[in-house]
Amino acid sequence: MAVNANTNQTYDVSTIREDLSDALTSISPTETIFMSSIGTRNVDNTYFEWSEVDLAAAGDNRAVEGDAATNSAPTNAVRKGNYTQISTKTVEVSSTNQAVNGVADAQTVAKQVAYKLSEMKRDMEKMLLDNVAASAGSASTARQSAGLPAFLTSNTARGTGGADGTTSGTGSAGYPNAAATDGTKRNITEAILKGVIADCWDAGAEPSVVLCGSSQKQTISGFTGNATRYKEAEDSKLNAAIDVYISDFGELQIVPARHIRARDVFVLDPNYAAVAYLQTAKQEPLAKNGLSERRLISAEYGLQVTSEKAHGVIADVN
Repeated sequence: MAVNANTNQTYDVSTIREDLSDALTSISPTETIFMSSIGTRNVDNTYFEWSEVDLAAAGDNRAVEGDAATNSAPTNAVRKGNYTQISTKTVEVSSTNQAVNGVADAQTVAKQVAYKLSEMKRDMEKMLLDNVAASAGSASTARQSAGLPAFLTSNTARGTGGADGTTSGTGSAGYPNAAATDGTKRNITEAILKGVIADCWDAGAEPSVVLCGSSQKQTISGFTGNATRYKEAEDSKLNAAIDVYISDFGELQIVPARHIRARDVFVLDPNYAAVAYLQTAKQEPLAKNGLSERRLISAEYGLQVTSEKAHGVIADVN
């Protein structure tokens, strides 16, 4: 009988050593900043919707005493949507690997499931931050949930040639059916950041997070508008990083994210986004076909951007 591909056998495991410490250390990053910052909701279909309401702009509103009432223009909601997508990881461990004494039992089914779950969570974070459009999929093509960049069309600062994505319905209704077009890269400046923050505030949002990659985090730390550094009294060390940016419209946390596209910097109001789950993460046993145990880890989910005007993007940065 043949061994299935990627079955974890004792021959593949280098930690089966009784004299090694029972500690297991992994440097692989597992944090998912974006998913942890926004909310969650449950949905009951592969295509899920929500409504977005824009109030009329403020204006002069004076009436003549005794004047006959006239109807105001209706304030209707816009139907927005996205598709769910399925992410999976499969674990197969030989019965011998399950039985041997390994360092921290890293080769066992339970530990392998835990590792693969962490890997899948990172995959989810990356895809929700990818510039991809939504797709219904087919019998042979996986469904695809639109990522955050595809939703953002209002408070955007793009490089030359860059363009916002489009939606499937009239105006801003429907789901993102075309991703944003990447433009020519340029350096991020404090003026660009301040402009996008102001645009978000003017739209009614209260952004509190700037999500960026490592290079952009270092650049933002050099902005002269936040030249004052904070001294940590307990260890007398000078903190040269800007963890909080004090804008004209409130404080924003500058949060580095490992799974973001390097060319994107997001200005976020986390109250207006959520991970929508059709099926939350779970593990299920698969049928045995030999001397091994198999587990399927899966989740079905999509991104809901409750109000795209609550967020902004500085795209196409070096």
